[in-house]
Amino acid sequence: MKRLLVTILIVVAVLVAALGLAIALGGPGKAPPPMSSINDPFKNVDFSDLPEATYVTARDGTKLAFRAYPAAGGAVKGSVVLLHGSSASSSSMHLMAKGFAAAGYAAYTLDIRGHGKSGTKGHIAYIGQLEDDLEDFVHSTKLAQPSTLAGFSSGGGFVLRFAGSPRQELFSNYLLLSPWISQDAATLRPGSGGWATVGVPRIIAIAVLNGFGMHAFDDLPVVRFAVDERDKGLLTPQYSFALAQNFRPERDYQANIRAIRQTLRVLVGQNDDVSYADRFAAVFKTAGKDVPVTVLPGIDHISLTLDPVAVQAAIAAVESMDHEKPNQTTQPTAGRRTNKLSVTPTFPPAAMRALASGG
Repeated sequence: MKRLLVTILIVVAVLVAALGLAIALGGPGKAPPPMSSINDPFKNVDFSDLPEATYVTARDGTKLAFRAYPAAGGAVKGSVVLLHGSSASSSSMHLMAKGFAAAGYAAYTLDIRGHGKSGTKGHIAYIGQLEDDLEDFVHSTKLAQPSTLAGFSSGGGFVLRFAGSPRQELFSNYLLLSPWISQDAATLRPGSGGWATVGVPRIIAIAVLNGFGMHAFDDLPVVRFAVDERDKGLLTPQYSFALAQNFRPERDYQANIRAIRQTLRVLVGQNDDVSYADRFAAVFKTAGKDVPVTVLPGIDHISLTLDPVAVQAAIAAVESMDHEKPNQTTQPTAGRRTNKLSVTPTFPPAAMRALASGG
């Protein structure tokens, strides 16, 4: 009995030491070299009409920034809330928001907490705070109905997370723009195409501790992005464990997908340099959900939010979802429609230019 107790103590000590080493030395290391396709942000984009940031107050008292784009013309068709990708901010969705506003939608772009002017860059207080923030935004803003939540890249991954959550009825529809789904999903190119380095040992160690209710190390950095040194003041160069785990789908992304009851579409560029465009439909189908996926030839990852034809495709996707259900004048309730699988190619010209924002 004494020998067994000693053995157990030795094993525990070794495990504790291993966890400690993984946390101390298993971080993300140096950031990868800047990617020109992502780090030449909006050099030719006219920001002279960028709306001023306004703020809502989250439940913890933090001011969260967003930009509002009033719908053009007379009757408002609905509303679209746009979420940026990793490292970026609300301004990266400027052209897409302008497109939706011109099409008659009230559009909003958010600085997700930990980005831009919302909170401390790269950090959040706890996993789940981003959902709380989004709920606070919805309750503080009179969203025209039907309402759509759309997200690009990591923002699309978070939209997927929210679309499969108990709070999914806060929006009528969901649009995923080249969403980051999982490190285990077939859609992901190695190293996100060179965009990020990840401290896998540290992530595993902190996740183990989280399993025992210990969150003391959730604020440590676990991801660094290929951000140009001169852009670090504008972008967010790294994420803490808490932010990295929250700004994405649930760990069991397939269960996340199966839990979706609202209308959802996926839009991706055929030349995407972060994800494999031709694998999205199969990933959703394997998870048990037939989701329409539109693939745009000539469009890469970043130009999905900037190219005029890609913007029009996003507008068309939202209009299609709006027409699938009766017009709603109150907060939407969950739809029960089962979507048919479709991969819809369109034929726009090549992307108008290689512009960049966060991935």
